[in-house]
Amino acid sequence: MTTVLETDGLTKSFGALVAVDGVDLSFDDEEITSIIGPNGAGKTTFYNLLAGELTPTTGSVRLRPRGDGGLRDVTGLSPHEINRLGLSRAFQITNIFEGLSVLDNVRISRIRNDGRTLDVRSLAREDEGLTEESMEIVELTDLSDVAETECANLSHGDKRKVEIALALGTDPSVVLLDEPTAGMNATETKRMVDLVESLDEQTDTTFVLTEHDMEVVLGISDRIVVFDGGQLIAEGSPDQVMEDEHVREAYLGSDE
Repeated sequence: MTTVLETDGLTKSFGALVAVDGVDLSFDDEEITSIIGPNGAGKTTFYNLLAGELTPTTGSVRLRPRGDGGLRDVTGLSPHEINRLGLSRAFQITNIFEGLSVLDNVRISRIRNDGRTLDVRSLAREDEGLTEESMEIVELTDLSDVAETECANLSHGDKRKVEIALALGTDPSVVLLDEPTAGMNATETKRMVDLVESLDEQTDTTFVLTEHDMEVVLGISDRIVVFDGGQLIAEGSPDQVMEDEHVREAYLGSDE
């Protein structure tokens, strides 16, 4: 296994509140990792530090860009710079172009990845290679049937798939998924889990997710990381983590 993302002593303080407290973590390319913890545990702040939306108080973040031989210190870089180096994030609240089709959304993601911004819609339509690349991502994310559908008319589940397609459009080495099954019914949840597992098998992208649905976490994860009070309190396989006394007390309740 190869480490694609790691933190060293990562800390974020807001005045007297320490939201993330000296976290040392590494993420490997052959694992789907879920980050769990009770509300206020520091998961969102940790994600924001990884993605460059917050600057650490102390500590560092290192990322292995796609095609690069080693880890690169990305601490303090902007979200745009970190994204260009290979880390993408799919948000819990969909962040897509509602008035454009699914395929046009992915085209724009690919254009941004290539650094092309002039006359975006026209350029996208005229570039056959770009269209082929974008359609491959649409197919990978199980959106072929709605490729030409305006995103405003999609179901909630399909909008979440578009969010993942946009993340993949930047050719990332790591994708952070933020509550990927939030607001979904049982059928949509299963489809999302199946999709992430399929993408993990078919691409060389590493997936990290936060998730409150423990059935999803236990079913999809090769490794689980547990936060509480801004600190890393446990990590390991699903079985190892669920047997950990500190996890049971902090997250599941001591009587579970």
